[in-house]
Amino acid sequence: MENEILTTLTECGIDNKFAVGNDLVFMPVFRNSLTDLFKKKVYTAAEIAYCEQFNDSLLRYASTWAAKEAVYKAVKQLNSKVLGWNKIEITREKTAGRPTVTLYQHPDKYKISLTISHDGDYVWAIAIIER
Repeated sequence: MENEILTTLTECGIDNKFAVGNDLVFMPVFRNSLTDLFKKKVYTAAEIAYCEQFNDSLLRYASTWAAKEAVYKAVKQLNSKVLGWNKIEITREKTAGRPTVTLYQHPDKYKISLTISHDGDYVWAIAIIER
């Protein structure tokens, strides 16, 4: 049966070509983690500038963090090299617009689709990556 499943996945083109990552952030806990040191280690200058332009920057930082985590988890499935947090950059075409991903260590290696959602105390992100 296992060989049948592997054969079916291969026929569908899913043999290590795609990966999915997701992350869920609970805002009350995240609030306590968002220190200046955390920002410096995790976010790029562009991400900080984006988040800080909003009155409720905490939601933007949490959304960006969830997105980075989702991308990290998906990339990790296809590449065993560890990515630094500031080597994954989440940007938007416009304010509150569609998020896009730049991987500075692998600029053209992956196609990445990313979505971020929030409701109440939760922020969720999912990344689908194609090699």
